[in-house]
Amino acid sequence: MTSLLAQIDSLGRSVTKNLEYTARVLLMVYLSLRATILDKAQGFRQIFGVISAQIYFTGWQALPLISVLALGVGSIMILQSLSNLSLLGGTQMIGNFLIVMVLREAGPLLVALVVIARSGTAVASEVGNMRANREIEALESMGINPLSFIVFPRVIGGIISVLGLAFYFNVIALIGGFLVTRFVQDMPFTFYTDSLMKAFAKEDVLIFLLKNGFSGMIIFVVSCFQGLSVKRSPHEVPQVTTQAVVNSIIFVVIFNLMISALFYLNQLRTLGVV
Repeated sequence: MTSLLAQIDSLGRSVTKNLEYTARVLLMVYLSLRATILDKAQGFRQIFGVISAQIYFTGWQALPLISVLALGVGSIMILQSLSNLSLLGGTQMIGNFLIVMVLREAGPLLVALVVIARSGTAVASEVGNMRANREIEALESMGINPLSFIVFPRVIGGIISVLGLAFYFNVIALIGGFLVTRFVQDMPFTFYTDSLMKAFAKEDVLIFLLKNGFSGMIIFVVSCFQGLSVKRSPHEVPQVTTQAVVNSIIFVVIFNLMISALFYLNQLRTLGVV
């Protein structure tokens, strides 16, 4: 009985801690947006410059890695689907399989993990070092709000980058899938594209925007929050960077799981199953 109460107490503390963390992160988002709208200390050109730099680093420079990953994922998934669908005589279902696995599930998660590994860590360590070197205090002494100058443009640039990378990932993965089908089964291009178009639904656009847009926001909001949590010592920077990676992965996976669950529950309700 004592052990059970201790476990319940531990679970309650963990839930409370996570809820408090989420509330503080959301408060930072609100204050960043409010400061950007109301604070005129820095102009649009300065904010646009930070957004452009973030898109260049997070989006453009990640294209080679995303290309290799997308080609590999598309090829592996098409090989697995062909080996199973051919046995069951359902080759015409290949479009449904690719749309579900690449566009709805694997694409958003893999792109988010790449962005966390490359850009989330970079942003957390950059902001953490700025805090440790008192550069943020220097900004404040010049009348510049660090939330509108550091956080807001990085979050906007991150969201745009993740959406662009996810679109690019899907296109390359589907092209890679076609090249494999062409090589293995000599599948005509028209059959392949028709199968994809029949499987594609308007809900896929909503899932794409929700999963990738919010994943981008989660990664860069959490990374900036962790970087700003550095007090004074540079020795804290590696710790907050690691925590940014852990928290970003947890939040992104939970959010993707929630969207998938809501979508498939809605599908079951439409079919009258539940």
